[in-house]
Amino acid sequence: QVQLVESGGGLVQVGGSLRLSCAASGTISSINVMGWYRQAPGKQRELVATITSAGRTSTAESVKGRFTISRDNAKNTVYLQMNNLKPEDAAVYYCNFFDAFPRANYWGQGTQVTVSS
Repeated sequence: QVQLVESGGGLVQVGGSLRLSCAASGTISSINVMGWYRQAPGKQRELVATITSAGRTSTAESVKGRFTISRDNAKNTVYLQMNNLKPEDAAVYYCNFFDAFPRANYWGQGTQVTVSS
């Protein structure tokens, strides 16, 4: 089992920045993928960015150039630096952890990001 604890959400003005963190604990294999998804009211959950345990990243086109995902493998923690936030970035952001051995998928409880104009 893996537990995920998220932090860093909140209220920010348009153009502002926030940094989300998600710490994983429990039985974790060395091969995994950590990432962030988001879900706005009335919309489906969508991928924001992922990063593998080897450091390979994937970022949604809608946030490229503004959001940066990174991780600290020693701390099993993933970060999402969000800059130049827009109203359309407002959503509940969920941390995701995919473990390769055994294959399992975990979700954090979600953290609210609100962008005011």
